[in-house]
Amino acid sequence: MDSIKKKRKVNLIAIIFLTILGIFGMLQLFNKPLEGKPAAKKIKAPREVLAILENSCFACHSNAQKLTWYDKIAPISWAVDKDVKRAREVLNFSEWTDSPGEHKGNMYAILNMMQSGKMPLHEYTLLHPSAKITAKDIEVIKKYTLSLSSVTPAKKETKDTHQNIEIKENSTPSKFPVSPNGVKYTDEYKKWKVISMSTLFDNSIRVIYGNDIAVKAIETENFHPWPNGSVVVKSVWKQEKSANGEIRAGDFVNAQFMVKNSKKYTDTEGWGFAKFSGNDLHPTGKTASFAKESCIACHRQLAEKTGYLFDVPMKVNTERLIKNLQK
Repeated sequence: MDSIKKKRKVNLIAIIFLTILGIFGMLQLFNKPLEGKPAAKKIKAPREVLAILENSCFACHSNAQKLTWYDKIAPISWAVDKDVKRAREVLNFSEWTDSPGEHKGNMYAILNMMQSGKMPLHEYTLLHPSAKITAKDIEVIKKYTLSLSSVTPAKKETKDTHQNIEIKENSTPSKFPVSPNGVKYTDEYKKWKVISMSTLFDNSIRVIYGNDIAVKAIETENFHPWPNGSVVVKSVWKQEKSANGEIRAGDFVNAQFMVKNSKKYTDTEGWGFAKFSGNDLHPTGKTASFAKESCIACHRQLAEKTGYLFDVPMKVNTERLIKNLQK
């Protein structure tokens, strides 16, 4: 009796194993391999920078087929193919642009993603541990990225943080500077609610303001997508260290505008980007295409999480935050 039960158990295990094996084999019949593409252009960067990017990024963010054998087996291959296709849409090193602005923008985006631990993906490094980014790797990428441009701080006469740009009462909006893509600077953002704050590796302090439409979208968690009319402004200052070691906002650097208009800004995912720098608030860019070349490449990587914003909106007592900022 026991031998019969034992035999039945063995047969059942064999049937289950063969069934799983059969299903696994059937899956391979529907396993369409990811198609490679020719490399149109290649990124130009120092050898040590390329080595890091090739090791940790190229497998997904390029046309190079550097997949392991288990990456090509269904159902794992389905998830891999989906991730690679999405990665290529966001950033493809094999189709790297010659535009200095977009090159710089891409490198800043890469550095931000590495420093935040978002790239390479955790699930990818679990199966490909050699692709993990080290602190030394980040320093190499950081040094190169900062070498692409430097922020020139405003003159020392300016000391009153976000109220440092005074507009006379008889001034009209027509006198405000306008970005080449039509985004107009407005001093009104200083009266808006603070929706987030951040710092960056360039030793800056950044405070992000939102207009009423943007604030309502945050309060109702309705920013996927952001409603048309939303305006978000990131005001940037250099960090200043006081005698007692406290870090405060020092010289004004720039004000970065994002204006949501899905019909007007179709080339940049419905967002109009602008940056007004220095005491004279001179706008960035010579033509309207500057945002397509140097802005959207970075922000596109945040599409699913924050709707193209680098700083996730905070649900906070904004009045208290403003008071703390102004102390």
